[in-house]
Amino acid sequence: MAFDTAPADADRTLPGREAPRLHVRPAAGQWCNDPNGPVFHNGRYHLFFQHNPSAAVWGDIHWGHASSPDLATWTDHGTALAPTPGGRDAVGAWSGCAVIDEGVPTAVYTGMDRHDGIGSVMLARATDDTLRTLKAEPVPVVDGPPPGLDLHAFRDPFLFTHEGRRWALVGAGHRRTRTPDVLLYRVDALTSWTYAGSLLDAADPVAARVAAPATAWECPALLPTGDGRWMLLLSLWADDITYSTSWLLGDLEPSGEGLRFVPASGGMLDHGRDFYAPTVLVEDDRTLLWGWSWESRTEEESVAAGWAGCLTHPREIGVHPQDGTPRLAPARELAALRGTSLPPGAALPPAYEIELDATVSLADTELTLALGDSVTLRLNPTRGTLTLDRTAAPATASHPLPRTAHAVATVPGGTHARLHVLVDGPLLEVFLNERAMLTEKVHPAPRGSYEVTVVRGDANVRTAAWTLG
Repeated sequence: MAFDTAPADADRTLPGREAPRLHVRPAAGQWCNDPNGPVFHNGRYHLFFQHNPSAAVWGDIHWGHASSPDLATWTDHGTALAPTPGGRDAVGAWSGCAVIDEGVPTAVYTGMDRHDGIGSVMLARATDDTLRTLKAEPVPVVDGPPPGLDLHAFRDPFLFTHEGRRWALVGAGHRRTRTPDVLLYRVDALTSWTYAGSLLDAADPVAARVAAPATAWECPALLPTGDGRWMLLLSLWADDITYSTSWLLGDLEPSGEGLRFVPASGGMLDHGRDFYAPTVLVEDDRTLLWGWSWESRTEEESVAAGWAGCLTHPREIGVHPQDGTPRLAPARELAALRGTSLPPGAALPPAYEIELDATVSLADTELTLALGDSVTLRLNPTRGTLTLDRTAAPATASHPLPRTAHAVATVPGGTHARLHVLVDGPLLEVFLNERAMLTEKVHPAPRGSYEVTVVRGDANVRTAAWTLG
């Protein structure tokens, strides 16, 4: 079990595979959205998340908290940060990041005391080394948007370091033009922020093509690629609807008193319909990424189930040195969850992992990986296409749009393809050639056995599978 401190009456005690057991989410159920503030402190990874402790719907947002020594087994710690009655976060403690400031783990988050999407930047410091409680400071470090900007979104601070200086991003959207923006601040000390202009806006042609349409960019995250370039992650928000997340690869260049991000390429970060608002933890040799996986069922169904939303498994994100495209893979530590082997035809347990390697000898060869009788993954290596077919388990949600039965990911084609699938109850996380991710919630979760079939052409296929947990 991923969580070893769930209360006895928590929804995690439900039998079967109705809910994820190995992923970070509130142990007592109810609502979970954006991952916040991953930080490594005193030998443990700490991960926070947006949480409504009283209902399985969005609202009354707190910060939940879980920690892990190994990125595989997580302990839930309940609520770390709650809105302060009468304070600048009285309406909600919304998304942000976390840093170690003079030895003290500190949340840098969005305080909400109004209902129009405009927040302030606030700090909340850990009261001890367990990070069980984050104590909010009453005065924001950024009171609100810069003067003269007519915004309908101002939230989600993210800190990064460039050439020895600390900077911060804030997601934004302009009210009159209905265009997104990422605002930049120079952070001379955690309590001293200076507005330094726009890091990137919708006037950039690459951003306009791959990070649109959107009326605001939420949860901006900027990470170094290790070769001098930077990757910017942007979550696309339009008129209170959350859609998908884009990546942009480019350079940071001096611009006046600040910086400007100049993207050269970009695309969709995850090709499934249940992934949004990722955040990252930059380590010495890699960058870890978590996203929010929402539900493919209706709100009424989530309320009846007593829970909605979870975080993804930790993923490693970087770039392929050959062509500079994103490298996307499950965190290597997840291999510790592997249990007994599962041969093709074996009954599917509640949580499992499947690796499939295919080398084709005829162009346009197609093979399928069937997960029970409800989900089929169709792979065409030479075309570089992966299609998730959930015709037999249609989604009931209509947010943000009515769901189709298929989700498609595309990568450069070739004679070889590697599929990596992790399933935890209703949550499917699929990786193709470490170049594309596809996250999808399937209710009810797949049941039955798994089968691999070459349906057209000719291929040499090797599979390995394990129970997880």
